[in-house]
Amino acid sequence: MWQQLWRQAERDPRRLLARLGLDEAAARLSEEAAAQFITRVPQGFINRMRRGDLNDPLLRQVLPVTDELAVVPGFSLDAVGDGAARKATGVIQKYQGRALLVTTGSCAVHCRYCFRRHFDYAGENAARGNWAEAVASIANDPSIDEVILSGGDPLSLLTSKLAELTDLLAQIPHIRRLRIHTRLPVVLPERVDAELLDWLRALPWPVSLVIHANHANEFDASVFEAMNALRSTGITLLNEAVLLAGVNDSVDALCALSETSFAAGVLPYYLFQLDRVQGTAHFEVSDERAAQLIAGVRARLSGYLVPRLAREIAGEASKRPL
Repeated sequence: MWQQLWRQAERDPRRLLARLGLDEAAARLSEEAAAQFITRVPQGFINRMRRGDLNDPLLRQVLPVTDELAVVPGFSLDAVGDGAARKATGVIQKYQGRALLVTTGSCAVHCRYCFRRHFDYAGENAARGNWAEAVASIANDPSIDEVILSGGDPLSLLTSKLAELTDLLAQIPHIRRLRIHTRLPVVLPERVDAELLDWLRALPWPVSLVIHANHANEFDASVFEAMNALRSTGITLLNEAVLLAGVNDSVDALCALSETSFAAGVLPYYLFQLDRVQGTAHFEVSDERAAQLIAGVRARLSGYLVPRLAREIAGEASKRPL
C-alpha cells in the first residue's frame, strides 16, 4: 500500500497551490527553484495543510520559492562537511564511534531546507555492490560501535533491502547500537506496516528511530497510529527538528511541537539551527533569537520536553550546543 501512495506524491507545485486555493504569484512560486530541486509531497501530508493559507507551516517546508535563488555569502553546497568526512562509498564518519550510511537518495518528501539537497547520491550510495564496501569499512574499524542509517530516507527502501543490510551488520561483533533517521513515519505513516515492524523487532541491537517533524500540525491520527505501532517494537523514538523562519520560530510553535510529539510517544531530542546550504537562507533564524526561543520553551515546559538547541559545524568533534 505505501508504495502506491509513494507513487501518488505531488510533483507539480502549481497543482499543489491550486489544490490549496492559492495564487502562484502571491506564493512567489519559482519554476527555476523547482527545476534545481524537484517538488515531492505525499498526498497525506498535503491533507494536513490549511487551505487558503500562504503561511501554512507545512506548505512553507515544501514549496519552491524565489528566495531559493538568492546567492548568500556563507551558504555553500556542503555546509556540514559530508564530503570531507567520507570514509568509503556511502559511508560518512564525523564523530567518534559512529558511522553513517547513506543508504539511498530517495525521500518521500523534498524539504526545501534539506542539507543534502546538493549531495551526490549517484556516486555516494552505500547500497552499491550489495553493501559490500560500506559493510567492510565498518567491519575493519573496531572503534565503531553505532551505525546510523540515513539518506535520503532509509525507510524509502523495501524492508527486504533493509534486512539484507542489517543481516550483514549483525555479523560485525563491535556494533552495539543501530540508529535510523527517517521522515517517512511522519509524512507517509503507511510505511509503518507489519513487515517493517517485524524487521525492527528482530534486530539484535538496541534501536533508536529518530523521526523529523518541525511543527505540531504534522501529527495527525495516522501519525499517532504509526508511532504507537513503532513503540510496540520496543525501540526508542526521538524527534529532531530544525528551527525554521516562518515555520516554527515562536515559543508557542515549539512548545506545541514538543507536547504533541511526546503525546505520540516521541521524546524531543534536538532542535537544530539551519545548516547553511545554498538555497535555504530564507529559513535562517539568528542564534540570538534561537536562544531566546529555547529559553521561552524551557520556562514553560518540563525539562524532558525541551530539545537540545545545537548547530552542526563541519569538522567539529560533536554537535555544538547553543
